[in-house]
Amino acid sequence: QVQLVESGGGLVEAGGSLRLSCAVSGRTFSRFAMGWFRQAPGKEREFVASISWRGTHRYYHDSVKGRFTISRDNANGTVYLQMNGLKPEDTAVYSCAAPRQPYTLGYAREFGDWGQGTQVTVSS
Repeated sequence: QVQLVESGGGLVEAGGSLRLSCAVSGRTFSRFAMGWFRQAPGKEREFVASISWRGTHRYYHDSVKGRFTISRDNANGTVYLQMNGLKPEDTAVYSCAAPRQPYTLGYAREFGDWGQGTQVTVSS
């Protein structure tokens, strides 16, 4: 059973930056793609970013391209989401996600497990 523990959320002014971290345990981290999703109040959960198991492919929601960067540290079993140029519409609970199968590229449909999430609030 994979465990996903997020950290790094908080309150930031528009234009600011945050870096989210997700510590993964319970599986061989380096074999799995990883991703980030978010859910704002009253809205459906949406895909934000993902990285393939080898780290060679990255995918982003159009709304965060050029502002957010996903990365991974296989030695420490951690995936990061660097968020720059934050906007009030980025306010949401951000959750780390993992696919059920190894050796995938990280397409949004692959993800089946999510962490509890960390709150990100961007003030205008």
